[in-house]
Amino acid sequence: MIRWLHEEEGVCEGTFKSSFFRDDEDGDELSIGVQGPALAGCAEKCVEAFNNLTESQIREICKGIINCAKEGGIAEEFELPALESELDILKYCWFTMLYVNMLGKDDEIAYVVEGEGEWGDVIGFVVKNNQVIYVGTDYFDYMIEE
Repeated sequence: MIRWLHEEEGVCEGTFKSSFFRDDEDGDELSIGVQGPALAGCAEKCVEAFNNLTESQIREICKGIINCAKEGGIAEEFELPALESELDILKYCWFTMLYVNMLGKDDEIAYVVEGEGEWGDVIGFVVKNNQVIYVGTDYFDYMIEE
């Protein structure tokens, strides 16, 4: 599932195919980062959970992204158009990175996904134990540290 590009102590990076969210080039390849090779199994679990988000979870994420877009950003020329569905916000944002937010294989599956909106803000969402717990610009506040 994950194609590892760098595997070193302290940091491993790779790529994987997203089943729903698009990347910054309108494709489906996102990057993944994890705190070392020992957590590669955790990374696989996170990617599987990410690619199996339910429609209601995706809609919850989209509603949070819409709120971020409405609050504005640094791109003064961006004006959020009327959306027929909350999923339409995904036409105006993209995602680049999934960070594994686990310290061991026995931890609950937890990850943070980072992206950006056309309105100029870096945005993200946090999922822990199969629940969306945050969507917005302060997603790194939810990252655990060793």
